[in-house]
Amino acid sequence: MQLTEKHKEYWSVNLRMTSILLAIWFVATFVMGWYARELNEIVILGPLGFYMSAQGSLIIYVLIIWFYQRYMNNLDKQYGVHEGELD
Repeated sequence: MQLTEKHKEYWSVNLRMTSILLAIWFVATFVMGWYARELNEIVILGPLGFYMSAQGSLIIYVLIIWFYQRYMNNLDKQYGVHEGELD
C-alpha cells in the first residue's frame, strides 16, 4: 500500500505529539526521581520530592492520557479517519 502525502502528514503530526508526551513522561518519571533530594528542600504541603513521587507523577500520567485521547480524536476527525461515536 502506497502512503499518500495526507497519510505521511497525519503520521508526522502523530509522532511529533507522541514524542512530546513521551518527553514529559520521562521528566515526570526519571528526572524528578533523580532530583528528589533537591526537590525535598521545596515544601508545598510537605516535601515536593515525596509529593511528586507519591501523587504528582500519577496526576501527570492521567493528564497525558487524557490529552492524548482528546488530541488524537480531533486529529482523526481532521484527517477523516475518525471511527465515529461509541455507544
